[in-house]
Amino acid sequence: MQVIKKESATGCTDGTYKVGTLTGVSYWDLKKTFGEPTYSTPSGDDKVQKEWVFEFEGKNFTIYDWKTYDERYTVEELRTWSIGGKTNPYEFETMVLHLIANQPVI
Repeated sequence: MQVIKKESATGCTDGTYKVGTLTGVSYWDLKKTFGEPTYSTPSGDDKVQKEWVFEFEGKNFTIYDWKTYDERYTVEELRTWSIGGKTNPYEFETMVLHLIANQPVI
């Protein structure tokens, strides 16, 4: 699993749509585990504040907030994230949760 950096992400999310939900996970859990979001500024329509783009087993997935319209809320309070892709996210979601759960405590 690798996070795709912004400069390489163009076109990676074309045709993706919501395929799942990641619950019980904070922005800080995601940032600690995967680093800075691929897109760390709000989308043009303000519907997405933070988004990570991943390549996992040859497929692209995203983790993003949806329609919070509030970056502070996304960073400080949000615990339910959308998973975008073109296929069943079960294995991707399982790996994400495993990696988050196995982060060292600081």
